[in-house]
Amino acid sequence: MDITFGGISHATGALVYLLIMGLLAQGYLRRLTDRALLAACLLTSIWLAIIASQQVFNTPTFFLRYTFEILRNAAWIGVLFVLLGVRLTRKSSAGSTQFWLGMTIAGILIFMLIAGLARGFMGEAVFSGQTLLTGQIVVSLGGLVLLEQVWRNVTGYKRQNTRYLCLGIGTLFVYDFFMYSDALLFNQISQPFWDARGAINTVCAPLIALTMVNTRKQPLDVQISRQFVFHTSALVFAGLYLLIMAAGGYYINTAGGEWSEALLIIFFFSATVFLILLAGSARLRARLMVFISQHFFNYKYDYREEWLNATGLVTSLESNDDLEKKVIQLMAEPVESQAGALWLKNEDNNFSATTFWNMPEIKFDKIDNNSELIDFMRQSDWIIDLKEYQLDPTRYHLMEIPDCLWTTHKPWLLVPLFIGDSLIGFVLISEPLAKIELNWENYDLLKIVARQCASYIGLVHAQNRLSESKQFEAVNRTSAFMVHDLKTIIAQLSLLVNNAGKHKSNPVFVDDMIRTTEHALKKMNHLLLQIRNPVTQDDVTQVNVTELLKDIVQQESRRDPVPMFTGDESPVIIEADKEKLSSVFVHMIQNAQDATEKSGDVTISVKKSTGWIVIFVQDTGIGMSDEFIKAELFKPFSSTKGLTGMGIGVYQSREYIRKLGGSIDVTSEPDVGTCFTIKIPLINTSAGYGNYKGAAYSG
Repeated sequence: MDITFGGISHATGALVYLLIMGLLAQGYLRRLTDRALLAACLLTSIWLAIIASQQVFNTPTFFLRYTFEILRNAAWIGVLFVLLGVRLTRKSSAGSTQFWLGMTIAGILIFMLIAGLARGFMGEAVFSGQTLLTGQIVVSLGGLVLLEQVWRNVTGYKRQNTRYLCLGIGTLFVYDFFMYSDALLFNQISQPFWDARGAINTVCAPLIALTMVNTRKQPLDVQISRQFVFHTSALVFAGLYLLIMAAGGYYINTAGGEWSEALLIIFFFSATVFLILLAGSARLRARLMVFISQHFFNYKYDYREEWLNATGLVTSLESNDDLEKKVIQLMAEPVESQAGALWLKNEDNNFSATTFWNMPEIKFDKIDNNSELIDFMRQSDWIIDLKEYQLDPTRYHLMEIPDCLWTTHKPWLLVPLFIGDSLIGFVLISEPLAKIELNWENYDLLKIVARQCASYIGLVHAQNRLSESKQFEAVNRTSAFMVHDLKTIIAQLSLLVNNAGKHKSNPVFVDDMIRTTEHALKKMNHLLLQIRNPVTQDDVTQVNVTELLKDIVQQESRRDPVPMFTGDESPVIIEADKEKLSSVFVHMIQNAQDATEKSGDVTISVKKSTGWIVIFVQDTGIGMSDEFIKAELFKPFSSTKGLTGMGIGVYQSREYIRKLGGSIDVTSEPDVGTCFTIKIPLINTSAGYGNYKGAAYSG
């Protein structure tokens, strides 16, 4: 038995950790953290006792001590896993990053455990001593990385409860890291480092005990931050870099000969300078952060909520001006700005400011479509940071920024608006009140919102163009109806002129000419009224349909074939605009005459049924096919009369009869004849008639 300082320090440590286990066992161990600490203290106590036994009694063997050291390291890393929410299944872990980090460290521990067991059972070293030392260094470094995240992510008063635990566990891993790094560098473990190890572990034990006392009332609570992988990656990189430096130093010390000391100095100095250069590279840090954020973390924005919010705002607006202001606001809010302006492509294919939000308007706002700024936006789809442009214009290919943009209030960002591959405009965003650092996710959100806003702006502009087109269409349709009526009036007056030479001395003809002229004059005045006001109210009165039809038949009797009125001649009263209803009957009778030979027949008859009057206009003309009736008859500007017909009389007639609540049906057979059936509701009998009475009618 050999009593040494190392044996005493390790035996003391084993006893102290055994006492801490008793302190932990007094609790209910309901929390996973308490159970993890209990296991860590138990394995640490056993491991220290084995080392003490080795130094005093030279037993047990190396592989048993080594195995329990791996288990002790795994236990303390397990405590950190519990604090960080790292679990051994992906679904139960706090995140995929934590899961894969945990699996990596667990894999290294398993590898080291297998290496120790293989040496113990096989009696020979399967792996070299340098490999085992490297594994110990990596495990220590992994523990420090996890510990750094625990300390960084705990906040407020909870940090007071965690600081002793972090200091205690950190001391264990830091000491192991330096001891094994020294052993790797000099190819042997320093005896003073080894003997003092038990005392260092003993010093750390009270810190862990204080943690247990402080957390009786307030449990440990660590919240993983967004910077977890970034700082973890930085520490891992630093550790690997130190390992590479150690390996390089070992190789130089072994193979350098008499120049080894000078070469070591040059190597370590150069490696240190290179490390400082890497650490000082803002671009490298930024790219690392973007890569980690894109591939390991959930986004800081809830894009679903942002999308729904933007959609709800732009779809609830009533005017185009409101939409354009809201577009600026939607683009400014993600970067905490309170002002901006919108440039859109105008009719000249140049860009001009259409809307300003919380900033004064500028006078000279035109930007040429072929300017360098527009070409840059069109080709790159970049968001332009004007502050960055001022510091380094080469990032934007030294393009020229129009002066009008610099004259706006605190210009900051230019966000292009695209519909597909077409640039329709851009939004200028002013500087926010507080400085904000933009990252890739801010830019991505701005681009998403810009695409959506651009689509709504394009939709509104398309609706405006469609509205204008419909207005022109309405004017054209009204004009077509007027031309059709003028054509009818001209036909009547032409007939008078043609017969005037023969019958001018006939008093009956003179009286008929006066009535026809009065009717034509009345019709012309009505057309003039429609020209002045295309949308007019119907002059609804009670109309005797039988009497109106008899007058029209007499009026149209000047043409062959002469129409005949048959059937019930008793009064039938409906409510309608007499002038427009008369136009319907005139169209029907004239069309029948046009389609029938002079020797043929055109017959008009009336039949009453419950609540309805039915008018039949029948001819023995050329007839129509079923295909023509279904596809062409009621289609505007489609006619069987060639150039002499406009094809809107039947369409106009059907629209007005429908307006009265009635209908027009057609039966026809080629070379046999046609029958139009006009069905109109009688007065006070149609439940839906009030919907038509006095309604506007154009054309």
